[in-house]
Amino acid sequence: MKKSIENLCGRKYTGGRKIAMRGRRKFEIDRYPNEAVIGSNLKVTRRVRGNNNKTALKTVEFANISNPEEKKTTKSKVLRVIKNATNKDYERRGVITKGTVIETELGLARVVSRPGQVGLINAIQLKK
Repeated sequence: MKKSIENLCGRKYTGGRKIAMRGRRKFEIDRYPNEAVIGSNLKVTRRVRGNNNKTALKTVEFANISNPEEKKTTKSKVLRVIKNATNKDYERRGVITKGTVIETELGLARVVSRPGQVGLINAIQLKK
């Protein structure tokens, strides 16, 4: 089910009804967000405006961890979500978004990519 962004019919300041002069447009339709959680890798590809494709993660097992001191990037298993500043509920449910601090086999890392729109997790390793 797709939800719409714009509310075409509301109320006047007097309290009277506003009647929409037109229906919804295709470009006004929004989709529910894909919230990446920890599990075996599962990707969803969907067509978006401009005949482009977006690959979103439903569940993720591995992340690309960059170490700025060693200038090296390695693939590491994601163990759990430590902190998610976006939403406390996301933190409790283990949803991974941009800016989330995750625990990996290499240590703590902060996510710098957008898993719901890019389809992979890139993260920077935090200092111990």
